[in-house]
This record gives sequence, C-alpha cells and structure tokens, in this order.
Amino acid sequence: MSQSEVDVQSLFAEEKVGWSGYVEWEKYPEKKAIATQILNTKKFTPIPEFQFVPLPNTNPILIGHRWKEYHEALGLKNIVDFSWKTVLEEKPDLLHVLDFPYNGETTREQLLLGKLTDNKYHFVRNHGGIPDIQEDVFELEIGGLVNKTVKLSLKDLKDPAKFPQAEVTVTLQCSGTRRIEQINEYPGDGDELINAPWGEGAIGTAVYRGVPLKKVLKLACGGVTPECKHLEFIGVDTYFKKNNVFNYAVSVPWRKVRNNEEVLLAWEMNGKPLPKSHGAPLRVVVTGYIGARSCKWVYRINALAEPSMGPVQAQEYLYFTSQIGKQNTKYSNGFSIQQMPVSSAIISPVNRQVIVHEGKITLKGWAYSGGGNWVERVEVSPDGGSVWYAVDQDDMTEKHYHAWRLWKIDVPVDAEGWLEFCVRTWDSSNNTEPTFVRSAWNWDLHVTSSCHRIKVYSVNKTRAATMKRLKELEARGEGIEPLSHPLEYQLEDTEEYLKACRAHPREPVC
Repeated sequence: MSQSEVDVQSLFAEEKVGWSGYVEWEKYPEKKAIATQILNTKKFTPIPEFQFVPLPNTNPILIGHRWKEYHEALGLKNIVDFSWKTVLEEKPDLLHVLDFPYNGETTREQLLLGKLTDNKYHFVRNHGGIPDIQEDVFELEIGGLVNKTVKLSLKDLKDPAKFPQAEVTVTLQCSGTRRIEQINEYPGDGDELINAPWGEGAIGTAVYRGVPLKKVLKLACGGVTPECKHLEFIGVDTYFKKNNVFNYAVSVPWRKVRNNEEVLLAWEMNGKPLPKSHGAPLRVVVTGYIGARSCKWVYRINALAEPSMGPVQAQEYLYFTSQIGKQNTKYSNGFSIQQMPVSSAIISPVNRQVIVHEGKITLKGWAYSGGGNWVERVEVSPDGGSVWYAVDQDDMTEKHYHAWRLWKIDVPVDAEGWLEFCVRTWDSSNNTEPTFVRSAWNWDLHVTSSCHRIKVYSVNKTRAATMKRLKELEARGEGIEPLSHPLEYQLEDTEEYLKACRAHPREPVC
C-alpha cells in the first residue's frame, strides 16, 4: 500500500479538539499496521555518519531528515513545522544538536549561571514532535491495574482541595550526557533516532511543581491492585522504530512511585508554566532516573504487571557489556538504565585552552548522582588522576536529594606545558566514577560516567623565564596565542646563546 492509495490526512487525522500534533496510535493497531505498510514502500534519507567523520561546525549540528520524512509520509509535516517554530521561540540560544526530533544542549556559559537552570536555557531531549495542547481541554487517563479507572482534567489535578501539591528541586540528565567522549575514542551504535553527540550540557536543574503520582493513584483511583508492579507513561508525541509507529511510552517500577514525592505530575517549572518543549501542559518528573523516564505531554498512565513494551523502554536505553556490539547485540542482553550513576564535568576551562596563571588555575563544573544519593565530595586532579584536591564545601552549592551541586576550585599548579585535568565525585553512598572512558564504554554509548578529562596548556607567570617571554611578547604587541604559531623573532641573541652553551657544553669536553 502506498501513500497515494490512502488518504493519510484523513486516516491519521487529529481526533481531539484543541490537541494539535497528537495522533493516537496505541488504541488502533489496524491504523499502526497501515502506517507501517506505507513506510515500508518508501526510501528515506540514510542515517548520517557522524562518528567516524568530523561533526559539522554548524548550528543545528545535525539535521533530522529521516524523521522529518517519516512524519511527512504519514501526512504529519505540520508537527515538524510547529516543533521547529516552537524551538526558535523557546530555545533560540541553545546549541541545536539535532533539529528534529529536537535535541538542544545548554552552553557552558548558561550552565554556570546558577544552581537553577533558567527555562530558556534548560536542555531539551525530545523523541518526537512538539504538540500544542490547550490546557482547558486536556485530560489524563489512568487505567490498568488500578481499583478505579479515571479521567482527570488539568483543573482537577491543580485543585489543592483534591490533591496535595509539591515542589521538588530536580536535576534531569540525559543518559547520553558526555557521549561525545565515547564517540571520539570508541564509536558505537548509531540507531535510527540519532544517538546525539552530546557534550557536558545535556543536564539541567529546575524546581518542578505538581502533584505526586502516588497521591493521584490513591485519591483518584483508590490505589493499585496487588498485581501492579510498574507504571507506564504514554506521551502525545509520535515515535518510530524500524518502520513501526507508536506513541512514546516508558515505565518505572511501582516501588519508585511509592516513595513520597519521587514521581511528580508537573505543570510548572521554575515558578512558570511548563514550556511547550518541556511537556506542557503536563509531564512526568521522575527524580534520580534518566531523563527518558520523565515522559512529556503525558496523557495516559497504565498500571502494569511488567515493564512497558514500548520500544523506548524495552529496546532502547540499554546498557551492554564491552563484549556486546553490532555482531551480537539483542534487546535482551542489555539491562534497562533507570537510576543515574554519580557523574561530573569540568565546564571551565575548556579542552585545549591556553591558561596564563600565577601558580593556580580555577576550575568550575557540575556534579550529580541519581537515585536519591547526593554529592558529598568533588575532587580535581591536575596530573591525570594521581594527585587529587577536594573542593571546599563552601565552594559548592547546597545539597539536594535529587539535584546537582555546582562547584569551583583553585588548583595549585607549578608545572608548565600540556597538563591533563580530571574530576571525580563521591556521593552519599560512597560511589565514585570510573577513571577512564574505556571503563564505561558500551555499545549504545549511554552513561559516560567516567572521570571527565580536559587538556590545558599551562603558562606559569611565577617562572622567571616565562615572565620574561611574556613581557617580550607584550612589548611587540603580541600574546602567547595562538600557541602553535612560531615566534617570528630570534629566541636569544648570539652572545647569550654562546654564553649558555659554553657554560654547559652539549658535547662532552673529553
């Protein structure tokens, strides 16, 4: 069956007034089957190769041709257009890693502005298009293994007389944060939804306001049945996997939902209504878990006996051993990533930066641990991991159960030339980070939790010879950079050269 043989505009039309960008797939297996038939008749732009070739120096870095074409084949181009329009309105200053589905990274300067990441700078990792759902017609369905199936309006959920509200400070992190380090050393799976080449900015912290899911299940549904072991979240966005089409679906264990305010149905972010790109009008916020579990635009919740069979849950976000790769990978031989491990990053200075200093170099960054563990200690090494200096507690932001700590430290540095700095974090359970990227490499390139490393060129002004050279350069109107640019004047005169070489001959005298 081809697109010409079916009226895709009618067959895959929006069915709810005020829900633009929403197509229901999960309730209509026959509709999903027709969509698959259409997709199987087409050839799509090949997945871009970006792991064995240099990344484009553009913004957006990568273009999601293939996923745009999927949507267009099913008559859903309006979703693509609205998504990019929304990105340009809400996130104009991010690093656009992938334009569709939108992946946007917070820049280094934006990350260090404060403990809370401003909504306009908070990273975005979307798996489909951005919908536009009017708040006054939105409703949330809850069913499955509950004692009472319900539909709740957003007005109901926001009513404190019906449900107790909560505010929680939460760091959300994509499990692909710092993936570029794995790619640069050991490339891996490229999957059809591009495993974005994230740097250190796929992380952000905000105060979310909403109602704990635990309370909604108890007060609205009369609780879950004894068979319930997992809660599935289904989002409005359309998702593709191997030419099959779905609504975005993930799940978390019931034991996680039971824990007080650790799973929130949120409508507010940093004191403001949720931006569209962050899941408005309602999203799930799962503290301490990978960001993929915090389903955006959630409209249905199912209580299940087993984890969701949605491809994002069952076939993706898997962690494999280093012996697993293209030659033998299966969905069943990796474990599902849920809680985020302890991790950290040096945000300033940047890799390969030349630093002129007076015996100390200032470093700044973030540190985080998931699962309710908090950051206890951050340590920085100026020699690749032999000597470590602890960040003073007064130079870190305060502790939170579910949020990062920003840090800064002045590291003593006597040596000059190329130095390798690295950072490691210890959390409240005494967990720390693997020393090298290789220790954490996995085929799907998730969870780069190894010590973050940068190389900087040290120029120590307390050294007499160095200070003399810097003054020479200044007198000539020049600087130490570009480092690789040869000096265009003699390094010493003949008399000085001969005096030194005669005092310390280069050949034995006898």
